[in-house]
Amino acid sequence: MEALFIGQAYIDITFLTDRIPMGDEKTIADDYSVSFGGNAVTAAFACSKLGLSPDIICQMADDWLSRMLREMAYRYGITIHSRKVKEASLSFIMPNDGKRAIVRCRDDDYLHPFPNLNLDGCRGLHLDGHMADAALHYAKICRESGILTSLDGGAVRSNTDELLEFIDVAVVSERMCEQMRVSQTGMLELLRAKGCKVGGVTLGERGLVWYEGDEAPRWMPALSVPSDKVIDTNGAGDVFHGAYMYSAMARPEESWEEHFAFARAASAHAVQHLGNEDSLPTVADIEFSRKNFSDAA
Repeated sequence: MEALFIGQAYIDITFLTDRIPMGDEKTIADDYSVSFGGNAVTAAFACSKLGLSPDIICQMADDWLSRMLREMAYRYGITIHSRKVKEASLSFIMPNDGKRAIVRCRDDDYLHPFPNLNLDGCRGLHLDGHMADAALHYAKICRESGILTSLDGGAVRSNTDELLEFIDVAVVSERMCEQMRVSQTGMLELLRAKGCKVGGVTLGERGLVWYEGDEAPRWMPALSVPSDKVIDTNGAGDVFHGAYMYSAMARPEESWEEHFAFARAASAHAVQHLGNEDSLPTVADIEFSRKNFSDAA
């Protein structure tokens, strides 16, 4: 095992349409995509596409949607360690003008304990805060073993406060700042106080504010992708997390400024494609984005 990613898995159905029908109406979508989904799960697939295939702990049911996810993982060389639920989880996503509306159907009523894995050879752990008991268990083990721990703080979860004490790299969303009623600067100070060596707040098209160690916070703008090329922003943040995890494990000698610059170029590639799978960049795609897109104003 090279890395372990833990989170909630979905099958994402993403479609482009100008309107949602009401009542007895029907409409035809312009395009659609069916793919894997979920924050840590999508990050794991992104990491695999770049060349480092992690293992995943996520919930799975005995149904055709879960079998579809296993087939997708197999094609990417990803091993799934499942935790049984009754039904697979499903997302319906409608991108529109740089935003996205989402309906989620989620089953996180686990029927069994989380799997206990041997972490020999593991170099990184990435969490999205779902499956809280497993997240905390493995974060503690990895921190004690000197394995890099990372958190995608998309929202406040049941044990976020305790979990942060075992996280090396915490990159959270503006939504989490709003939920905790702190400013971006206040969030960075909170992460630093929790012992996170690297902390950041993602700002979407406005970029990232972040710190490393005792250094003052700094801002990294997003890359400026022309608006007519932006198709689907859903999953771009997950690709960002997967890309910096890959960079940190594949190129540990590089700085975190470089890891995040690599990751923002991955996101710039992702927003130009519909659905998570088509959004995944190769290293060559990332280099193309770095060369062809400048910093956003």
